[in-house]
Amino acid sequence: MQTTSDGLLIGDDPKDLLQTTHVHLPSGKVETLSNAFSTLHQGLYYTDYTPKEEGTYVFHVVSFSQGTISHGSVATNVLSQDLGGISNQIIKLNSVLEETSNELDTLKSEIKGFGSTLESASSNIDTSVTTISNSVVNIEEASSQLNSLFFPIVASIGIIVALQIAILARRR
Repeated sequence: MQTTSDGLLIGDDPKDLLQTTHVHLPSGKVETLSNAFSTLHQGLYYTDYTPKEEGTYVFHVVSFSQGTISHGSVATNVLSQDLGGISNQIIKLNSVLEETSNELDTLKSEIKGFGSTLESASSNIDTSVTTISNSVVNIEEASSQLNSLFFPIVASIGIIVALQIAILARRR
């Protein structure tokens, strides 16, 4: 805890300076810390607080000096667990990390083949587009050739029909 005013450290007896400092326990109770602070240096104070229950603790520090009150709050979460429990969690985490690493290696090997597959597919698409383009050109040429053959036949049929009409008209 550091107490300052306009950047200058404020030194006083912590029992007087921090007399209304308290902690809100997870159970909802409030515990005073007015006699718990020790002086590290003038304006710098500390306390060793040992939590008694699991949950969130909110420390509310109130500094009172020369008629000025200043507030500061901080929260911390306390979990009850021994070193054995932490060690077990680390072992479990290591096994999960190892499994993840193995899965990543498998994924990397699958991705390597995926790049060549994409290149092959791209090449096949390019070939198919070229083939289709050539087919469209051939169809256009065949269509124009068909039109050039079809036009004289239609013209001949038209001439024959006109001649027959002319022959029929003369007989009457």
